[in-house]
Amino acid sequence: MTSGEGKHDGGDLLPNDAESEYVSGGNNAEAELSVLELVAKARAPVKKDFLRTPGDRLPVIDAASIHAVAESENTATSKVSTTKKSKRQQKKERQVAKKSAENICNAVAKANDVNACPYGKDCRFNHDLEAFLAQKPPDLPGKCPFLDTRKPCPYGAACRFSGTHDMLTDLASRPLEAEKEELNNLRKDFQKILWKNHAVFPRADAQLMSLGILGKGKRKTPNCVSVEVTDVITMEIDPASQAMKVEGDVVDKQNNGTTFTNCELVENEKVTSEVAGGEDEEDAPARKKSKAYPTMPPDSAGTVSLGTASESPTSGDDAECRLTVREKKLVDFRGKLYVAPLTTVGNLPFRRVCKQLGADITCGEMAMCTNLLQGQASEWALLRRHRSEDLFGVQICGAYPDTVARTAEMIEKESEVDFIDINVGCPIDLVVNKGAGSCLLTKPTRLKQIVMATSGSLDTPLTVKVRMGYYEGKNCVQSFIGDIHDWGASALTIHGRTRQQRYSKVADWEYIYKTSYLASENLQVLGNGDIFSYTDWNEHISAAKLSTCMLARGVLIKPWLLTEIKEQRHWDISSAERFDIVKDYVRYGLQHWGSDAKGVETTRHFLLEWLSYMHRYIPVGLLEAIPQKLNWRPPLYYGRNDLETLMASDSAADWVRISEMLLGPPPASFSFTPRHKSNAYDRAENG
Repeated sequence: MTSGEGKHDGGDLLPNDAESEYVSGGNNAEAELSVLELVAKARAPVKKDFLRTPGDRLPVIDAASIHAVAESENTATSKVSTTKKSKRQQKKERQVAKKSAENICNAVAKANDVNACPYGKDCRFNHDLEAFLAQKPPDLPGKCPFLDTRKPCPYGAACRFSGTHDMLTDLASRPLEAEKEELNNLRKDFQKILWKNHAVFPRADAQLMSLGILGKGKRKTPNCVSVEVTDVITMEIDPASQAMKVEGDVVDKQNNGTTFTNCELVENEKVTSEVAGGEDEEDAPARKKSKAYPTMPPDSAGTVSLGTASESPTSGDDAECRLTVREKKLVDFRGKLYVAPLTTVGNLPFRRVCKQLGADITCGEMAMCTNLLQGQASEWALLRRHRSEDLFGVQICGAYPDTVARTAEMIEKESEVDFIDINVGCPIDLVVNKGAGSCLLTKPTRLKQIVMATSGSLDTPLTVKVRMGYYEGKNCVQSFIGDIHDWGASALTIHGRTRQQRYSKVADWEYIYKTSYLASENLQVLGNGDIFSYTDWNEHISAAKLSTCMLARGVLIKPWLLTEIKEQRHWDISSAERFDIVKDYVRYGLQHWGSDAKGVETTRHFLLEWLSYMHRYIPVGLLEAIPQKLNWRPPLYYGRNDLETLMASDSAADWVRISEMLLGPPPASFSFTPRHKSNAYDRAENG
């Protein structure tokens, strides 16, 4: 799923009357039920000795006993907001804050010199270093997270751990790591090309033309796409004309083999791109977009593609053969632990934690194609990859073949990814109402065009993630699973719920089992839904024709599920071990988002979002029956120590208390609004 595009709002696992009985009846009613009765009602069978009543107060943990706790006299009162500020108000506050003493210029802070900024008085940020240091809050406990990278801290005086920077002298003699920690950064020059709509997508456009999807509009695109590229072509932007220039020799086969040298690509006038085919013609509105096409000498036409003739997708009798799905380098999913793309929580620091605990395959958060094509930096940040992610994919979401195919070609060229996944399962209204996500399950013709156009534009393997269907009781994956490999998909993930179900009810694994036997022998089928223990994993892997199972909410609640599957055991993890995992996440977050004040608060925000899932874990030693199921609702209970009790709290204020142990007290203006209700066990931010 994408970041910031919308949130899920699924139904309840229990009927309203059952849920109110659970809340109002307290744990006295829970203690009177047997283990089997509790499990039948999807209530966690916690041992009676650990149950507590709603009126009991949680213990106040001694800050000094948790290793990295803020001083109690400096701890501010945490606030949990139930309302969100408007975007206009947030923008106004940001503009005012830029010139305040709190926002020191990065160049000045890094060099600790007021004259270090190249913009001088024209800089939008504050240059008063003394005023900044005077109002800067005390350093946080611990050491600068960048010391582990053996590189100087990029935040200098602005770092909340600047007091430990003298330790860098001890590292001066150590060799620096040559490899970049994070890959797939958006190049500024390419972002400007996207902003000006000057990017060209030769492979995608040629594939769209061959499928009859592209080419209608005010000015007809070239009819001839049978073009042979006889030399390697390079492109550059002409600063004077702002046109894209192509260097290389092109042979037009339909014009007596005429050779054109150094063809120039210029921006064409507005054209209309329509989605062709069956039911989609009526509901697909005309969408005007500026395209770029090659200009050729009179009485000639053609399509230019980067690379050599063997890479140029063409059509007609003389068409060159593109790479088929069988010829591409495939990703072997068999038996591997695959962490699903998880919006908001499945960020790069979280994926680093998953890799540390045993994940084999990771995937970035869902990114919207339209935002990527517009060069939005926040959306491109979802494609970031840490070098520890040795098998990494990205997930994109779009409504039309042209946007998805062009986005995929752009990602393959600009980023290092092992596969690209198309989201056909996102249930949120904002995405579905635009014709993307689960909506594509109601438009099989368009879905086919998207997969074919995208696969034909890539050398990278293409995978697809779907739900069983759009409407409950009307499953549809069985209608196309036998053909989707021929369309170009190398793997298909099936989530065992419909869009209408969202995350209510238990995943229908029987349907996944039956559907997997209808797939082509060369198609890898993956199952997804409600895996929360190694026994769940073993059961699903052995019961059907599945290559592997995708792990989603189970990993959010207990990321050590990956270790449990690897080691085939139920891990009764202690609160100290869980807290160590949280500390690793915070360290990775500070390295990713920054160790200055802004980076600390960004890390705190995403940590709180993760804790809103993580608190649902019930320690193995407290259960009457194991393993815990994903849909079990825990009663109020005490842990085996104060920290375990605090981690079990469903109060957002207690999650903030946990964040204070590692990131210190939040600023006075701090507020946190959970993205989903803390007790909504059927809601999750993954597509």
